[in-house]
Amino acid sequence: MIRPLVLLPGLMCDRTVWEHQIGALSDIADPLVMEWGSQHTSLVGMAEATLSTAPERFALAGHSMGGRVAFEVFRRAPERVTHIAVMNTGVTPLPAGEAGAEEERGRRRLLAMARTDGIRVMAQEWLKGMIPAHRQDDRDLTEHIIRMFERKDAGLFETQMLALLARPDARPILPQIRCPALVLTGQDDVWSPPVRHQESADAIGATATLVLVPKSGHMSTMEQPEAVAHAMRKWLG
Repeated sequence: MIRPLVLLPGLMCDRTVWEHQIGALSDIADPLVMEWGSQHTSLVGMAEATLSTAPERFALAGHSMGGRVAFEVFRRAPERVTHIAVMNTGVTPLPAGEAGAEEERGRRRLLAMARTDGIRVMAQEWLKGMIPAHRQDDRDLTEHIIRMFERKDAGLFETQMLALLARPDARPILPQIRCPALVLTGQDDVWSPPVRHQESADAIGATATLVLVPKSGHMSTMEQPEAVAHAMRKWLG
């Protein structure tokens, strides 16, 4: 059986994030990859665009920001989602007080760097927290990620950054998920760490499968593509 599979990329990402999984799952999945443009100014808007484009019923996978969009898709149309996978993502809104202010300052610092020095320079700085130290010298990996980011501009970065800062609270959605759910992150992801994914899987309950990918940071689909494809194959059944 070939399942319709909708794939949602994260911040400044595109189809490149899912390249390996698309090929590896071609015998069981018919993929549709969403692309985020300047018209997608909120996670809710991204979710609505997904629902207007997707088949009537579909499996849904989101990476990073795309995982948050996946939750918003499910919030609006749970009856259309046969399977849901969220990878390297979170569920909480922007924290109140100094923690939220610190996150916003960090994101705006990267935006200023993108505007002043260019996307490549910003991406090189961003990667320092995105992938673990043992992969920082992997030029094939880092160039693949940077070139993907370079296909976007600072204006789109700002649009998506603001959408993330205004992110909804996805925690109430978790106990409502009854379809097969894959909750995956890298063991070395410092932005979306394993403990948070364990909490999400626990909140979903019996239909959730937690996968912690070894030797992987935030870009799990590109850092350990075979391991992610294997997890997705089991999830899709």
